[in-house]
Amino acid sequence: MATSHVIQAALQSAVDDGVFPGAQLAVRLRGELKCMVVAGRLSSEPPGLPVQPTTIYDLASLTKPLATVTSVLLLIQRSLVALEDSVQGILPELEGATIGRVTVRDLLTHRSGLPGWRPFYERLDARGHMSGLPGGDPFIKRQVLHMIRDEPLIYVCGERSIYSDLGFMLLGFLVERLSGMTLDLWCDDAIVRPLRADPLMFCPTAARVQPGVGRPAVDASRIAPTEQDEWRHRLLCGEVHDENAAAMGGVAGHAGLFGTAESVLAVSGAWLRGYHGRESILDEKLVRQFTARQESAARSSWALGWDTPSAPSSAGSRFSERSFGHLGYTGTSLWIDPLCGLEVVLLSNRVHPSRRNEKIKVFRPSIHDLVYREFVTA
Repeated sequence: MATSHVIQAALQSAVDDGVFPGAQLAVRLRGELKCMVVAGRLSSEPPGLPVQPTTIYDLASLTKPLATVTSVLLLIQRSLVALEDSVQGILPELEGATIGRVTVRDLLTHRSGLPGWRPFYERLDARGHMSGLPGGDPFIKRQVLHMIRDEPLIYVCGERSIYSDLGFMLLGFLVERLSGMTLDLWCDDAIVRPLRADPLMFCPTAARVQPGVGRPAVDASRIAPTEQDEWRHRLLCGEVHDENAAAMGGVAGHAGLFGTAESVLAVSGAWLRGYHGRESILDEKLVRQFTARQESAARSSWALGWDTPSAPSSAGSRFSERSFGHLGYTGTSLWIDPLCGLEVVLLSNRVHPSRRNEKIKVFRPSIHDLVYREFVTA
């Protein structure tokens, strides 16, 4: 594997410019790892250890495609659910509510009518303490389900498309109900172990035990901290940055997953192989359906849980229209171009020490253009 000095220099320049304290960038082209570079430190306040390829990051909303969307596809493969199934048919607690009538497809395409976000954590008084139970606190999760049920829709389903954490919280509950397992244990059993995607996990600093399987807690020194959090009154390290996910015990359909660039590549590779009909845990026809931009009145860039490039795009200007990807609020992203077989993973903790730092918005498209030029065009 030849490390690109150009990419390394660009990543280091971003650290020097304060885009993030440190980062990992992985590039794979047609199944061959072309680049795995790291730069900077785990933290700036206080100064942390140098970033390593084994450094674990809070993946934020990469949880959506890597855990939740992959899970929904696997459950469809097992004939346990269909895209046009109503949510209330799976979660009977939603019967009688308007949101109960929307479909799985509506949630995946962010056109259900739900708002993007609500500060549920302020009403839960959970303070983000992990319950120590697999899957988080079941009582609090039931409360969240009822809060979403009672949340007024802000538009008629299908008329618009608004990126919604609430919709993916429902999808996380749906996965748990259909699989009969908590989301973290299901993902470990159905995704992480079959793909050898370790370390990819929820609640990394909490040990997990299930019949026949144990997972020790990860040493916090391997994890990049995120924000000095005003709600929890502490520097977050190994506990999810997203407040609603934290209130739910660290396990949710919209956020909570932690991992390395290598572990993210393990899942993205399954999607890319599935797209091309190669050996994968994911079916080719479904992968193509999930990664294609959906035609609807909303006219959004969303596929089924994946985004697609639309100018201006965080993927830059060179990824093909068949590309699919996703961003994470903490400073993470994954973009895949199936036409040239390119996968690019960027992991950082740009929210350290504060989420007010938004320099990554300029850096993301520029680094993707640079990667494309160095590895594809060249």
